[in-house]
Amino acid sequence: MEFDSNKPIYLQIVDVICEKILSGELSPGDRVLSVREYAAEIGVNPNTVARSFEKLTDMGVIYTKRGLGYYVAGDARNIVLAAQRADFMENELPRILKRMKLLGIKPNEILI
Repeated sequence: MEFDSNKPIYLQIVDVICEKILSGELSPGDRVLSVREYAAEIGVNPNTVARSFEKLTDMGVIYTKRGLGYYVAGDARNIVLAAQRADFMENELPRILKRMKLLGIKPNEILI
């Protein structure tokens, strides 16, 4: 996994897991790798992965079964979709619209 130096690694891990849920690579009820397994797979400190899993748990995207590990929640896709749509509308879209205005790009030029 390649990391972006402009964003904390733990949030990038959250993003990757959320993308896997949106793409269908992870489905409700699927087991997520353990903190140690995931840390070893991507080459980061287990504390970083633990922080990511804590955020995902707080969001309701994953949950833990004591002694068994982390699993994808039943409504994880809807939670991720709502959160990412809100983030896009609040953060990304205004920047895109501003850039379009500066460049003189009209919306009908980009609509498919």
